[in-house]
Amino acid sequence: MRERTGLSDQVERVRRLERELADAVEFAELAEAEADEASLDDAAQQLGLLKDLAARAELEALLSGEADANDCYLEINSGAGGTESNDWALMLLRMYTRWAQAHGMEAEFVEETGGEQAGIKSATLKIVGPNAYGWLKTEAGVHRLVRISPFDSNARRHTSFASVWVFPVVDDKIQIEINPSDVRTDTYRSSGAGGQHVNKTDSAVRLTHIPTGIAVACQNQRSQHQNREQAWKMLRARLYELELEKREAAAAAVEEGKSDIGWGHQIRSYVLQPYQMVKDLRTGVETSDTAGVLDGDLDRFMAASLAQRVGASREAAA
Repeated sequence: MRERTGLSDQVERVRRLERELADAVEFAELAEAEADEASLDDAAQQLGLLKDLAARAELEALLSGEADANDCYLEINSGAGGTESNDWALMLLRMYTRWAQAHGMEAEFVEETGGEQAGIKSATLKIVGPNAYGWLKTEAGVHRLVRISPFDSNARRHTSFASVWVFPVVDDKIQIEINPSDVRTDTYRSSGAGGQHVNKTDSAVRLTHIPTGIAVACQNQRSQHQNREQAWKMLRARLYELELEKREAAAAAVEEGKSDIGWGHQIRSYVLQPYQMVKDLRTGVETSDTAGVLDGDLDRFMAASLAQRVGASREAAA
């Protein structure tokens, strides 16, 4: 039913674009015949909006990867920079939450480890929505922030790093076999706000896949059983993403960039002082609207990265 709904939405989108294009052209011809400059400007604006919608629909049509239509987990880890990087990781968490909300998706909290003074050391979100993984997979990598630190009494400029990793939710169509003896289970007390129960029992669960070293944690449910079930889903998703990376030639560069959350590995720079600029170092796309980007306006970067990745895949196939 989900696949049927997705296909139906795609067909209806194309039909709606065709109808609105025909209406806009007819309106423009009528305005031109009557020499109505104001109406001509309105028609031009409407055609511009339709062009943007068509471009986005074209990109979404390229989301044909095995798991592109799936929901996804988005994991954020602070890097070099201490408290400043912890705060930067929290800013990224807010940015992706806002992006998901703006696109009608749900951002479900899975796990969070707070920083010692401010911000977070790590956090995991589950993004639920159409093509969530297809769009967000281009965000994986190290993000660099340059700003005057609010935690520095001397108001000096600081550079901070945080990593973002994205992996798809594995649905029933994808079978992932895991040997239980290869997985170590640890339980601990949940952190953060909670009622009488949350901080008094070892309800949080961390699973470590010993052969690969992959670790996942969940603490958002009240019972250890529920957290364990969610953690196993996350582990299957992580292992599946690892397999996808092995299959994709383009993932070699991404995997190489995961070695360190610091200089030389960033995919995007966010400069707030001495000037305002966000620049994607893979595609060259940049904007001075830093406030908009940090508030979730990421479509221009995702679209450029997706188009670049699809282009590279086609060249490799040719």
